Amino acid sequence: MLGKSSLVRAIQLFAVALLLCVASFAQDWIKTGTGLGVEKIRLAVPDFKASNNDAKNADLLRTFNDTLYNDLDNAGIFDMVSKSFLPTDIPGTPADVKFEAYSSPPPNAAMLAFGNLGASGNNVTVQGWLYDVKNVTSPQVLGKQYTDAATTAAVRTIAHKFADEIIFRLGGGIAGIAESSIYYVRSSGAGHKEIWAMDYDGNNQRQITRLGSISLSPRISPDGSRLAFSSITRGSWEILMYSMELNRLVTFPRFGGGNYSPAWSGDGTKLALASSRGGATEIYTCDASGKNMKQITSSRGPESSPTWNRKTNSQIAFVSGRTGLPQIYTMEADGTNVQRVTDQGYAVSPSWSPNGQFLVFSWIRKYGPGAPGAQDIYIMDVASKQWVQLTHDGGRNDFPSWSPDGRHIVFQSSRSGSEQIWTMLADGTNQKALTTSGSNSQPNWSFK
Repeated sequence: MLGKSSLVRAIQLFAVALLLCVASFAQDWIKTGTGLGVEKIRLAVPDFKASNNDAKNADLLRTFNDTLYNDLDNAGIFDMVSKSFLPTDIPGTPADVKFEAYSSPPPNAAMLAFGNLGASGNNVTVQGWLYDVKNVTSPQVLGKQYTDAATTAAVRTIAHKFADEIIFRLGGGIAGIAESSIYYVRSSGAGHKEIWAMDYDGNNQRQITRLGSISLSPRISPDGSRLAFSSITRGSWEILMYSMELNRLVTFPRFGGGNYSPAWSGDGTKLALASSRGGATEIYTCDASGKNMKQITSSRGPESSPTWNRKTNSQIAFVSGRTGLPQIYTMEADGTNVQRVTDQGYAVSPSWSPNGQFLVFSWIRKYGPGAPGAQDIYIMDVASKQWVQLTHDGGRNDFPSWSPDGRHIVFQSSRSGSEQIWTMLADGTNQKALTTSGSNSQPNWSFK
């Protein structure tokens, strides 16, 4: 028979064990759901070597080596070997590889990515290999050669391409994201907001629109050719369409009323948007050209922020105030079978995962007088409505968007004191800022 103190202690230990089991289950569920995998491949990536004595090699190699290592480290599927653990004798070609030096401790690598770079005139050539260092008889998994202009921008692109090749082969056949882009809103002073873009890792930040107005909610088409967004023109909010190929706005219909938050279907044939053309703000769908506008919601509360299930193209998640505070709902693409997803608080900004299984969104679970709560990013399994909190009390976190591989999420956060763009793995780990200056918000990750 347990004494009172022993019984209390036993109950406490059981509670702790239960919490640990729940936390462990949540992490396993997220990792399984997003395809991150429990076991990470241990990968060694020594710096590529110069293949000749060209004076441009030093700067080009620095850019290439930093970009390649960061791409692979950001992938979320590798256990990267610290460069301090690597042998001093670095291979530049297959003949240089000493298998035991990499497969044994301290590197203890399973895979080795290596190669060389050499500038010649205005061009640069990069040779890269991926070896299974545990397989001495047939080690080569990948061998690639790239030639491009001898510029840091071109070399960065080559590194992205090689990283994506490695990720595709070792990451279950899922394409890497190193060549993808993120579109976002940047405040430009004088009350203006323009649409900008950057590489997935925060490099190559560049301005897209120059309208001198307020532009919000950028959404890039699945093929990357068109950018839909909402902007104030002639005194009203309209959906505008920007051609990435022509680098200018192209004709798109004016719907009347206020029009907001466009969203592409996964096949690029349709748009969903919020519009007050009929009075109340409701969700509509139309063809990619803006034709065949159809109202698919009708309620007493405002509806906004549609997002398509890009896997099926037959479901839309959206935000509705029909029960008071904003909550997230799902419905069929024709407006039928409306289901409430969130059960309390203040929930906004849903984004549907590429595999169609998850929604990620911003949620203040405890909202109202006397019950202050943080605005954090959550992930939910749509079928079971099981959720996990991904950010924790770090400022206001909003506008999450999925990477095309389903392994990462980009979002807006004020944790640093100003609105900036952040990224993280889909289990909430490895959070890092992509922008650090100005005010940047509402990110949207490209489809590929």
